[in-house]
Amino acid sequence: MPSFEFHSRWVLWLMAAAPVLLIWAYVERRTRAVFRFPVAGVLAKQGRGVRPYLLPLLPVLRVVALTCAVIALARPQERDSRVRDQSVEGIDIMIALDLSNSMEAERPVSRLKAAKEVLTDFLSQRVNDRIGLVVFSGAAYTQAPLTLDYGVLKDVVSQLRTRVLEDGTAIGDALATALNRLRDSDAKSRVVVLITDGDNNAGQISPLDAAAMGAALKIPVYSILVGKAGKVPFPVGVDVFGNTSWREVEIPTNPELLKEISGKTGGEFYRAVDAATFKEGLQKVLDSLERSKLLEGGAVSTYREEFHDWLLIAFALAALELLLRATLLKVFP
Repeated sequence: MPSFEFHSRWVLWLMAAAPVLLIWAYVERRTRAVFRFPVAGVLAKQGRGVRPYLLPLLPVLRVVALTCAVIALARPQERDSRVRDQSVEGIDIMIALDLSNSMEAERPVSRLKAAKEVLTDFLSQRVNDRIGLVVFSGAAYTQAPLTLDYGVLKDVVSQLRTRVLEDGTAIGDALATALNRLRDSDAKSRVVVLITDGDNNAGQISPLDAAAMGAALKIPVYSILVGKAGKVPFPVGVDVFGNTSWREVEIPTNPELLKEISGKTGGEFYRAVDAATFKEGLQKVLDSLERSKLLEGGAVSTYREEFHDWLLIAFALAALELLLRATLLKVFP
């Protein structure tokens, strides 16, 4: 069960001023100068009404507001009973994602959309793995360096689309870029996950040369070939009514090349015909890797700040006291 404590406990000593303020308000009210009227006795016979009974409420509201403000200053916190280990275990993963036009193929969900959904879910389940992203088409670019900020990575993935880079499939360039990002990593487990739906037909570096680089660096490449084999629906345009026109297109693939790349580097090859097998392939990659220590440290508890509600109550009570003092409970003189 969560426990409750104060970050700045010494601030609570300020609450000792509360009874002093109440005593001062009582004394000030008893010694306040008043006007005497010849008809005061007649007015007293008419009854006091409710206002005199509510007047003592004003200093009480002020004192309670002050008490809540002091509690807020002391920063109440709720501590989780679960302790998080600072000795972080994780894998350094560079994902190389194909953004060629062929990733628009298949319906009702395109290959790219399925890949983005699976990657977003994959990132949501990560805790201590540093992950980076390389995108490629006719050329390869680092979209995100290795990071533990999965929120930023998910935003990057959500904005990915085709027809931004020159078309083509530069598998060799993508592998070389991803390997270069992992070259200086000190993690015990480093891996490249190559996600593509086609054959290498662009770029400056041969995929097998890039695979040799991976083998020299002892970085395995896990290849995932997405999409179905044979002819697949491909969007070819939009008609006058705004409907997408589709045509059966044969998209060349080269599973043998991907198998050879993975085999040379000590990785594995997977074929994903839908989102479920794609997700299964990513999980198999993680299951086959040895986790390594990235950070060293002791145990630390997690805290949640609770001062916001106390501060809100303090402002609300102070505002109520000022409002009543200026309207319903206004005293003259």
